[in-house]
Formats: sequence, C-alpha cells, structure tokens
Amino acid sequence: MRGFKSQGMMVTVSGTSIRKGIILFILGVMMIFTISGVMTSLKPEYRITSSSINNIATTLTGESLIYLLGYENHYFTQGLPETSESPNYTSLIFQRATSINMDDPRSFLGRELPGFSIYDSKIVVAGEGTNYTNMPIESGPPLEVLLEEREVSIQNLEQLEKPKDEKPVTPPEMTTGDRKVVYIYHSHSWESFFPHLKGVDTKNADNASHSSVNITKVGEMFGEELKARGIGTDVDTTNMNQELKKRSMVWSQSYQASGDMVKSAMASNDSLTYLIDIHRDSKRKDATTVTIDGKKYARTAFVVGSKNAQYEKNLEVATRLHKALEKKYPGLSRGVFQQGGPGNNGVYNQDKSENAMLIEFGGVDNNFEELRRTSSAIADVIAGMYWDAEKVDASSEGEKERQ
Repeated sequence: MRGFKSQGMMVTVSGTSIRKGIILFILGVMMIFTISGVMTSLKPEYRITSSSINNIATTLTGESLIYLLGYENHYFTQGLPETSESPNYTSLIFQRATSINMDDPRSFLGRELPGFSIYDSKIVVAGEGTNYTNMPIESGPPLEVLLEEREVSIQNLEQLEKPKDEKPVTPPEMTTGDRKVVYIYHSHSWESFFPHLKGVDTKNADNASHSSVNITKVGEMFGEELKARGIGTDVDTTNMNQELKKRSMVWSQSYQASGDMVKSAMASNDSLTYLIDIHRDSKRKDATTVTIDGKKYARTAFVVGSKNAQYEKNLEVATRLHKALEKKYPGLSRGVFQQGGPGNNGVYNQDKSENAMLIEFGGVDNNFEELRRTSSAIADVIAGMYWDAEKVDASSEGEKERQ
C-alpha cells in the first residue's frame, strides 16, 4: 500500500490493483493477437467474409425472409399460404455456426474420419426415394485392372441388339444434318455391369470392370437414340485405361485426360452444344432401378461440380432435364447432386461449357436392356430441349430482322 499526498489530498494506490491491471492488459493484448491469428489462419470457407454471408443468405428461402420481416410488421405474413410454417431460426443458426446438420448424420463425422469427405455430396433436387443413404457414389476399378488389362468372361450380350418388337422412333421433322451438336464421352470407360460379366465377385462393386463391355456401350446406345431424333452426335469410346497408361497418368487424373479429349473435340467442331460424360453408379439394383408402365429402367442421376465458373448454368440445365424426365418418366431420375468437397474433383470438365453434364446411367446390377430404355428416355428429353431452344433462337432472329 502506497500513499501520495497532493494539495492536501491523500491518494492511496494498492500494489495488488496495479499488478492485476498489468496482467489484464497483457492478457487482453494476447487475446487480440490470438483471435486475429485464428481468423486469418482459418480456411477461406470458414472466415467471416461476404461469401460466407452470401452462403447464409442463400440458405434462407423467400418465406423465411418474409417471416423474419413479420416479427416487426405482421402485415407481411398475411400473404403467405395457410400451409406455410415458420422456420426454425435457432436450428439454422446452429447449423451455420457448427456445420452440423441435424438431418444429415454425415455432418457429425465428415471432418473426423479420413476419406469420409468423398461422400459429402449435396442433394440439390431429390428424385423419388432419394436421400443421403442412397446417393450416387463414384467407384474406382480394382488395382489390377489399372496395372494390367484383366479380362473376364462376358455373357448376355444379345441385349446389346435393339429388340425387333420395339416400336420405332417417329422420324424427326427436323435434323441437324451433318452438324454434330452432342459430344458423348466416358471418363471412366472401364465401368461395367455385373449381368454381363461372368465369374466375378459381385459383392464388391469395383469388380464391375471390363475393357470393352462397359459404359461405352451405353454411350453408343444413347448416341443412336439421339440420332434417331435428328440430333447429330459424336460418341467417343476411348479406352481410358490405355489412355492413362500411355500418358503415364493415374486413375485420379482420368478427368484431366478426358478433358483434353473434350478440348480437342470442341476445337474441331464449333457446332457442339452438349458435352455429356456418361458413367454408371456403384449403387445396387434397388437404388438404381425403377419400373415404368410394366418395364424396368436403369435410373439416372445428374452430378454437377460446384468448383467451376459454369456451375450455375450447369445446375440449371441438369435441373431442367431432371424435371422433364420426372414429367414424362416419373421416378426415372434420382435427382440432381452437387459435388465439390475435399477429395472430390468438383469440376468434371463442366467448366468448358454451360451445357456440360455428367450423367450416371444405372448401377452395377443393371443390364443393357434396362439401360437401352433409359437411353431412349433421356434422348427423348434432350432432343425436346434442343429443338425448343432452336425454335426460340429462330424466333429471336426473326424478331431482329423485322426490327
């Protein structure tokens, strides 16, 4: 305890108080530097930036914002439908603050288990029966398939032929003529189907691989169906195993290799409108098969990479295709899925065009008969979309000429 006398007044200062003040000051400075260091060292997606705020804003629906305004003025909520329910803002804030979604169990484990992030897709538009337990999963071939071209016996190849009793497609009123406007390719050309492979272990989806009897056959079917509807199509059936080996590349670089093929195709043909990468899912038959009008179809899924500048346009096209399929072939589409988390490609060559897409045709248990029906259905929808766009363009040109 120290005392100071000044102009007749005694001021007493405690030594303990001085020490406490100095300690609090030092702790405060340390805390400021610690918080600043944490904020600047965080990954960009976790920092408080305008993009983070934008992400939160996009989570809020129009109704949510109206309810928010309604807390101040009840007039705003009067225009909402009677079935509308007030959102749970507490749950929303908790989800944005912790990245834990109570409706998605993956969010509890995704950051803790190595490799778990490859399942971190997002359902943008859910098809019939689609949820986070049966989303499309990209599978790789067994290691020995990459190291050496392992051949297995094949069977049931008669299904590759178009059924004679199948009703022929009505000849199109319009055609693209010599112009090829669709480019079909296969980044994972080895992806095959168990019903056409003999003597393989069907418990492991990665065993559904073959150098020639594979997803490229589906691409050829799809191309035939598009051509039958007047849509000029180029189908690339490059053996990607051989292409990767030739270029001393590994499996994870398959999209890079196929991307070079896409660039080459675009450079040699400026008429290309749609770029379609065909895959097959590793899910089993119950998730990848649907019965429509008494016939079985291989279900489809649209995968959109979120790490490219064309994402919004790609998503719009995929969503339109999904809705068109749902209208004409209910249950055929499993939905639209966003992919782009850690450990995932997230681009899938979709940065090369706003009409680029990745479509999963069925799964490891589907056969060519089911896949042909699906090829016909998707060709039907894409052809309709293409010709509708052509009519709009023609109308726009006519309007310009009249002006």
